[in-house]
Amino acid sequence: MKSIKFSTEVKKARSLNSPIVALESTIITHGMPYPKNLETAKIVEKTVRDNGATPATIAVINGTVHIGLETKQLETLSKVKTSEKLSRSDLAICLAKKQTGSTTVAATMILANLVGIKVFATGGIGGAHRGSETDFDISADLHELSKTAVNVVCAGPKAILDIPKTLEILETLGVPVITYRQDNLPGFWSKSLTIKSPSRMDSTAEIAEAFRIRQELGLSGGQLIANPIPSSEEIPWPEISKVINQSTSECQELKIKGKEVTPFLLNRIFEITNGKSLEANKALIINNARLAAKIAVNLKNL
Repeated sequence: MKSIKFSTEVKKARSLNSPIVALESTIITHGMPYPKNLETAKIVEKTVRDNGATPATIAVINGTVHIGLETKQLETLSKVKTSEKLSRSDLAICLAKKQTGSTTVAATMILANLVGIKVFATGGIGGAHRGSETDFDISADLHELSKTAVNVVCAGPKAILDIPKTLEILETLGVPVITYRQDNLPGFWSKSLTIKSPSRMDSTAEIAEAFRIRQELGLSGGQLIANPIPSSEEIPWPEISKVINQSTSECQELKIKGKEVTPFLLNRIFEITNGKSLEANKALIINNARLAAKIAVNLKNL
């Protein structure tokens, strides 16, 4: 594909066949305000490097796919106010129209897999929204996980979702959900829910080996690795669940739909928690980057 450019750092890592971790760009353009987004992006990239891998933040800039961003590009993207939010459905349209867009979980998986990157760190995945049994508001992330062979390290499905329904869909699609070093599923801003995880693994070597075996068996799709936020940084579930319920009620009253739901909810939760949710979000993505780098190193060792 002609419209792909690699950053200097990623190009070197590819030439040396060293481990690479993909990072999404939506968290920069839509997930956090400037300059917190830039500060977090730089810390996340440094965390990947400190743990033995090369970071590759993925974005579309003026119709070109960038696998890894130079410092100037990262700074520019952090200030962009008109970036498209790209998923499977609109990725090719953005490229054809020579637009700029940030990649969601689904789009990042597609582009990472296209260039052979098998590990991706993000905050949380999308899933089935509350009320999706009637409005069918279900993220493309779930189907992407069933199709694209990438390890996605996150802090679980976003806590604003219907988590049991999201797990049920992932099971139906044959996506393994692996929680790292605990029995219960993490709840994004919260370390643990009362929901038991489908699987538990206690080492990055096990996770890498499971992925290798899936490929050997010819199984399509990736693995979802749910990594609990550190206890010192969490917002306990009883506390954050009340805030989520309030924000969801307001969203329904205002009749907000589609792509606007998640940004609205995250912004209201930020306001109600006086910024605590944003600090927790920063902590969990850094934690996920650390684990993703270790998994990438183990995959290369295999």
